Amino acid sequence: MNKHSHFLALSIFIVSCILRLSALCASADQPNIVVILTDDQGYADISFNPEHPKEVSTPHMDALAREGVFFSQAYTSGPVCSPTRAGIMLGQYQQRVGIYTAGDGGRGFDPELPIFPSYLPENYTSMAIGKWHLGLDTDYPELKWHAINRGFDEAYKFMGRGGHDYFESKGVNGDEYAPIYRNKTRIPADEYEGYLTTRLTEEAVAFIDRQKKGPFFLYLAYNAVHTPAQAPREDIDFYKNKYPYLSDTRATLMAMLYHLDKGVGAVVNKLKVEGIWDNTLLIFLTDNGGAGAMEANNGSLRGFKQMLYEGGIRTPWIVSWPTRFKGGRTIDSPVISIDILPTVLDALKVEADRDFDGKSLLPLIEGNAKEHHSELYWDIAGPRKEWAVRQGDWKLFSSRGKQELYHLTMDPSESTNVIDQNPAKAKKLLELRRKWKRDVEASANN
Repeated sequence: MNKHSHFLALSIFIVSCILRLSALCASADQPNIVVILTDDQGYADISFNPEHPKEVSTPHMDALAREGVFFSQAYTSGPVCSPTRAGIMLGQYQQRVGIYTAGDGGRGFDPELPIFPSYLPENYTSMAIGKWHLGLDTDYPELKWHAINRGFDEAYKFMGRGGHDYFESKGVNGDEYAPIYRNKTRIPADEYEGYLTTRLTEEAVAFIDRQKKGPFFLYLAYNAVHTPAQAPREDIDFYKNKYPYLSDTRATLMAMLYHLDKGVGAVVNKLKVEGIWDNTLLIFLTDNGGAGAMEANNGSLRGFKQMLYEGGIRTPWIVSWPTRFKGGRTIDSPVISIDILPTVLDALKVEADRDFDGKSLLPLIEGNAKEHHSELYWDIAGPRKEWAVRQGDWKLFSSRGKQELYHLTMDPSESTNVIDQNPAKAKKLLELRRKWKRDVEASANN
């Protein structure tokens, strides 16, 4: 090869490298977005948690936690399904739209209010899979609460209340037709077949396959391990035989968790097989604490779903985006589920025309910030009039007018109420709570 040919070949190689690098940088600005939300999974019902009982085995979730960034003090904005889901879709405390309870969220909120997919660039294709719980389908066929009418491009989901039968198209009580929708078309009850957790996984994998050239947003909201306690018989028998001490409910929960974990593994594997894993921003969490009725295990945390003790609002939370940041780490700073939307918009460099209560996690993950939220708030109203506020290591909890104060670093199990020893701290947190309450109620009334 003469020197001119050599120079030409070298020039072509350099230009090719520059083009590939430019393409990589461009794609890194538009990562695929995957949010995996599990339902009522106990804080210790993931074997990445060293407190997990010996019957718990979640190898795929564990692998995700080891590869990604795990948040040890992550919270949901509500202690039950629907409020948390509303907060995720809004990037705000759901109380700003009047949602305190599962019933509030289940009835839906202003259908004209933009939610998560509406903020994404137009070239993103989005799909909602699984549990919706943000409005019913009583207005069928209009379906103003449906995901397709709220900005999603595709959907495979059910719209009923909290639960759904895992083998038939029935509601959680098993006595009413609760259709599963493909987009806005109802799947007839006699045409539905399969185990619902597996079906949701299959739909997620198929969506990734269709959209692998991206970019896309996948919202995969499993209803597992929410009631009813249902799983394939052979899997329940496996856990009953291996762990004879388990109750029928706990053995069924383990079988449900087995299929849930397999689903997470299948989604991650598909992303890797298609070569798009590195540039996928994936966020995994559960929607509230484990449910006592399902014998979930929240480890040493106090309480269960429907409570504002740590066991009702602490979630296993994993974030992965290999192109952008290194995994294999644990971050201890408190974060909350309303941070998801602002994080995604920060990753996409999108400026929204709304003020969010949530904050991007990227500065925290990338070491550009040590502090995140100065305070976090919860409020479920209702007969118990239950609320809580956390500032730093301190948490003020109130139920039926009785206040309790805990120092979460020294007492993560909330076993010792120290309000009598720290009245000034309790008063300060109470004032913060009152100010926040006035603020969100003013928003809800506008």
